[in-house]
Amino acid sequence: MKVSFHGHSIVKVQTEDKTILFDPFITGNELTDLKVEEEQPDVIIVTHGHGDHLGDTIELAKKNQSLVICNAELSYYLGFHGIEAHGMSIGGAYDFDFGKVKLTPALHGTGLVTEDNQIVYLGMPAGVLLTIDGKTIYHAGDTGLFSDMKLIGERHPIDLAFIPIGDNFTMGPEDAAYAVELLQPKQVVPVHYNTFPPIKQDPHAFAKLVKGFDVKVMDAGEVVEL
Repeated sequence: MKVSFHGHSIVKVQTEDKTILFDPFITGNELTDLKVEEEQPDVIIVTHGHGDHLGDTIELAKKNQSLVICNAELSYYLGFHGIEAHGMSIGGAYDFDFGKVKLTPALHGTGLVTEDNQIVYLGMPAGVLLTIDGKTIYHAGDTGLFSDMKLIGERHPIDLAFIPIGDNFTMGPEDAAYAVELLQPKQVVPVHYNTFPPIKQDPHAFAKLVKGFDVKVMDAGEVVEL
């Protein structure tokens, strides 16, 4: 199984027969190496309804007949656009044909700003535990630090964790380093930084804050094999 990072919070998981794409914010993302017209995900997992995470989900899902997994309210919104979406809620898990998905808490907001300056509420933000081919990947989504990360790590041994470090909208490097201690992952990758000025961070400085865990700072397109 190949797991790759593609800038901001985009993560791609490739198994022998499935391609799973997390938070496909491609258009308008100067840090990504992906192109919408080239991506063919079987499954798209969206942590929450902000534009820099929902991203190109609708276009990609329509073009590829992708299944979208997300929170319940966002699934209704996508359904209005003709998308096949499987809605879930925090703490719930579901066994799909490719693996198991469980939504975890995330401390953040959610919603889209429309062209006529309205905000459309799109349900609770989430983190995601993906158990696939005997490995567990944790995508924290956008979140602040919370103590139940310890519970997540105790109940779900994590092989690879993607943790936001950008500050301002999410955890900063110091809180993210403490989150790693709570989660106890075998390997951790920092995400959600340097895309916009308010989240400018040095991921290598974050790595130095993390003691006793394997931190991998990934460039866009770089791959980890599990």
